Amino acid sequence: MNTEQASIKAPKRKNSSPWAIARRKFFHNKLAMISSVFLMTVIILSFLAPYITTVDISRVNIGETSLTPSSDHWLGTDQSGRDVFTRLLYGGRVSLTVGMSVTAIVVVFGTLIGSIAGYFGGFVDNILMRFTDFILNFPFLVFVIVLSSLLFGHVSGVWVLIAVISGLSWGGVARIVRSKILAEKENEYILAAESIGTSSAKIITRHLLPNVLSTIIVQATLLFATMIVAEAGLSYLGFGVPQEVPSWGNMLTSSRQPDVLQNKPWIWIPPGLAIVFTILSINFIGEGLKDALNPKSNR
Repeated sequence: MNTEQASIKAPKRKNSSPWAIARRKFFHNKLAMISSVFLMTVIILSFLAPYITTVDISRVNIGETSLTPSSDHWLGTDQSGRDVFTRLLYGGRVSLTVGMSVTAIVVVFGTLIGSIAGYFGGFVDNILMRFTDFILNFPFLVFVIVLSSLLFGHVSGVWVLIAVISGLSWGGVARIVRSKILAEKENEYILAAESIGTSSAKIITRHLLPNVLSTIIVQATLLFATMIVAEAGLSYLGFGVPQEVPSWGNMLTSSRQPDVLQNKPWIWIPPGLAIVFTILSINFIGEGLKDALNPKSNR
C-alpha cells in the first residue's frame, strides 16, 4: 500500500524533445535573449522607417549642412544637409536586407549541394566538390568588385550585390553540410529506410536534414553577421550598394574625409555603432544557439 501511495505521489517527469530542451536552454541564456531583443528592435525600426520618420532621405538641404544633434535632427545632419537619423533607419533596412537575402540564398543552395554530394558520394560527390573548390578558390573581394562593376547599370545595384556575394559564398556551407551528411548516413535508421525502398529525396529531406539542421542554423546566424560586414566594407570602398542608396556602409564613406572624422563624429559614429552592436548581437545569438543545440551540454 505504501509503495502504491509513493508511486502515486511521485511526480511524473515530462519527456521533452531535443528541440524543447534546446528552446528552454536558449531562453535561459540571458546574453542571447538580450541580443535577440536588440536585434528584433533594430529590424523592426529599420523596416518601419517610412512610418517612423517622414523626412525625405534623398532631400538635399544646403542650408542645414553638418548640423550638430538637436531636437529637430536627433543625430544631426551630414554634409549634404540630410538627416542622419533618417538615413540610419533606411540604411539599416538596406544592410539587413542584403545580409538576410544573401544568408537565405547561401544556406539553401549550400545545403542542397552539400546534402546531395554527401548522400550519393562517388562520382556525384567528386563533381560537386570540385565545383565547390573552384568557387572557393576565387578571391572574394576582387571578384565581388569586378562583377559588381560590370553588372551595375544593367540591374538594380542592391540585387546585383546580393547575387554576386551569394554566388561566391555558398561553398563553406556546402562543405559543412556534406561532412555532416557523410557521418549521419551511416546510421542504422538510414540503412533501414534504404532497405524498405524509401526514395533518396525522402531520406535526405525527412531523415538526414532534420538531424543536421542545428548545424545549419548556427552557420546561418554567423553567416548573417559576416554578410552585413561584407556589405558595409564593400560600400565603404565604393563597390557595394550604390552611393545614392542609404546603407550603413555608405554612411561610413564620409568618414574617409579628415574633417568629418575629426570634427563631425555624429555623421559616422551612429552607423559605426549600429554595425558593431548588430554584429555582436548576432554573434551572441549564434553562440547561444550553438550551446542550446549541442546535445552534449543537455542536462
